[in-house]
Amino acid sequence: MKSKFVTVITNCLLLVIVLAVSLIGFFGGNAVAVSKENSNLYYSAEKGEGVSLMFNVYEHTENVLEILNVLDEYGAKSTFFIGGSWADDNVDCVREIYARGHEIASHGYFHKDHSRFSYDANLEEIRPSVKLLNMICNTHITLFAPPSGAFNEATLNACESLGLKVIMWSRDTIDWRDKDVDLIVSRATKNLTNGEFVLMHPTDCTVTALPKILTYIRDNGLTAVTVSQNLGV
Repeated sequence: MKSKFVTVITNCLLLVIVLAVSLIGFFGGNAVAVSKENSNLYYSAEKGEGVSLMFNVYEHTENVLEILNVLDEYGAKSTFFIGGSWADDNVDCVREIYARGHEIASHGYFHKDHSRFSYDANLEEIRPSVKLLNMICNTHITLFAPPSGAFNEATLNACESLGLKVIMWSRDTIDWRDKDVDLIVSRATKNLTNGEFVLMHPTDCTVTALPKILTYIRDNGLTAVTVSQNLGV
C-alpha cells in the first residue's frame, strides 16, 4: 500500500514539473537554455558610456509621438524595437522616430514566441520585419529584440545569419503590466549605471514616468544613448 502511495506521489510531482515547464514556454520563457556568454547576445554594454532606454512597440502610436517629444526635450536618444505589423500600419510614425535621430530595430513581425521556433521559422518571422524597416527608413537594421524575451539557439543562429545582434535587458520596468508611475521610475533608475539596457513600452504610465527617468539620468551625470552607441558599434 505504501509503495502505491509513493508511486502516486511521484507521478503527481512529475506531472507538476511537466506542466511548469510547459507554462514557462507558453508565457515567454526560454524553451532552450542559452548561455549569456553567446557573442551575439547582449544584456547590457559592459564598456558602455551611457544608458539605453529601449521601447518595444506594437501599439499606442499617440504615446510613441509623446515619448519622442519628451526625449527631444531632454536631448536624449533611444532605441525603438518595432514590430513589423505595427510598422506596416504606422509608416509615418516609424519615419518620424528615425528622423529625430533615434535608432530603429526589429521586434519581429507578429510578436511570436521565438523560443518555440526552428531556425527557418525564426528567419520567416524576423526577416520580413527587417526588410520592411530598412525600406521605410532607408537604413540598415542591426538589432533584434525577441518578444517577451523568448528565444533559443535557433533564434541566435537565425539572427547571426541576418547580421543582427540579439538584445535583451539589464532591467525591466514591466510597465505593460504595472500601471504605477513611481514603480516604473524606481525600476528604471534605482542604482542605474552606465552600460545598462532599460526595457520599456509606450504605455500611458510610461509617458508620465519618462520625464522623471530622464531627469534622474541627467542629474546623476548619465547620458541616454542608443543601444548601438552604448555597444560602440
